[in-house]
Amino acid sequence: MGTGSRMGKKIQFGTSGWRDILAEGFTFDRVRIVTQAIADLLNQDRGNAKPAVLVGYDTRFLGKRFSEAVASVLAGNGILAIRATAPVPTPVISFEVLRRTLSGGINVTASHNPPEWNGLKFSPAWGGPALPETTQRIESRANALLENPAGLRQLSFKEAGAEGLWKEEAIGAAYREKVSQFLDEAAFRQNKGSFRVVVDPFWGTSLGYLDRILKEKGVEVDLIHAERDPNFGGIRPDPEGESLTDLIEKVKQGDYDLGLATDCDADRFGILDRGGTPIPPNYVIALLLDYLVTDRKLTGKVARSVATSHFVDAVARHHHLEVIETPVGFKYIGELIAKDALLLGGEESGGISIRGHLPEKDGILTTLLVAEMVAKRKRPLSAMLEDLFRKVGFFYPKRRDLPLSAEGRERLRGLMERPPETIAGKKVVDHIRIDGLKLLLEGGGWVLVRPSGTEPLARIYVESAEQKESDRLIAACEDLLT
Repeated sequence: MGTGSRMGKKIQFGTSGWRDILAEGFTFDRVRIVTQAIADLLNQDRGNAKPAVLVGYDTRFLGKRFSEAVASVLAGNGILAIRATAPVPTPVISFEVLRRTLSGGINVTASHNPPEWNGLKFSPAWGGPALPETTQRIESRANALLENPAGLRQLSFKEAGAEGLWKEEAIGAAYREKVSQFLDEAAFRQNKGSFRVVVDPFWGTSLGYLDRILKEKGVEVDLIHAERDPNFGGIRPDPEGESLTDLIEKVKQGDYDLGLATDCDADRFGILDRGGTPIPPNYVIALLLDYLVTDRKLTGKVARSVATSHFVDAVARHHHLEVIETPVGFKYIGELIAKDALLLGGEESGGISIRGHLPEKDGILTTLLVAEMVAKRKRPLSAMLEDLFRKVGFFYPKRRDLPLSAEGRERLRGLMERPPETIAGKKVVDHIRIDGLKLLLEGGGWVLVRPSGTEPLARIYVESAEQKESDRLIAACEDLLT
């Protein structure tokens, strides 16, 4: 490894793994270095057990080759690398880590990022996204290796195979069976032949999972964006906003009950109602919570991130359930699911999981549960949403990512240190600082301002009982920062 590969910016993990731009920050050399850091951590914590790690990859450019580099370093450190033979969703990695009692899983994926990005997601033995104390250890070791890569060890496939440290396996059948069994068969059976959905895997890894399970339940499924395209049609493989345009048009043109989408590694979801109307994740979390309690007769605590709608809280109160507020990042919710402390956990960016499943967000299970809910209740999501609003109140969450100049970043620091007493004429009644600055307002509204960990941005989240009031809150936050 030459000196040039040791230069450049430091390796930094975000809320869900390490990501960077292909051929700039994300290179074979740096992938090997991050894997070496993970291998060092696993060997330090191994005890008497021989570590084994599942290695997967998504449908991005060179994903398979990068996964081979990961496996070669794991094997070079005496760790058994079980490499998937085809692109695999992140929730499937999590499922297999738990099912096989592995030391962890590494998926080569940049999730919903644009096609020029790639990344590594590391799932420790407990199956969820790595917690900050873990990623900080990996970061520290990886950046030390960037300066001095003498500790890098690797074996070729032939060498590793001879030592029993690298094997190739088809992954996914056990996950499909478990998720299929989790669903209410009768809900789909009562609509057999008359329930129609469009599935959009965004050229990603949910293909052969979401569509296949639905077809096995008797649902009529049409697919879009199902061919191989590492360029993702030139868009973000992210089931929200403008990326949903093709799915919206398809649902509009046909007599479909739902449009269901997942991002590239299938941990996030997107939902379209009949007629092609997007249902925001904040609302999906509330609808599914109500469904699980009302129709499935389940109960338990609920967790949501600090940036997620209080609609979830209102539904929980309606059903006499406790709500836990967490920092942004599904790892915090996943940790609670792993401890069997929750019925459901969700975040506004499109992540949900439930008790009895995984401590990792799962777009496949979420979209299947939404399909089950619509099939069982035989009503469009919009009608269910209106009913729920009438029961618990109206909620209009909004989000804005605001680019910041150097002066804007100073204003943001000042705002965090000295919060205002009013926002858009609303009195601030409380502060929450578990992630950024959240201001609770009189009348039940709130605003949250968080600095991005990787970009010169302020992430602004607001909510109130009226759409116009939420717009005013967004504008007021922008004025404070610009």
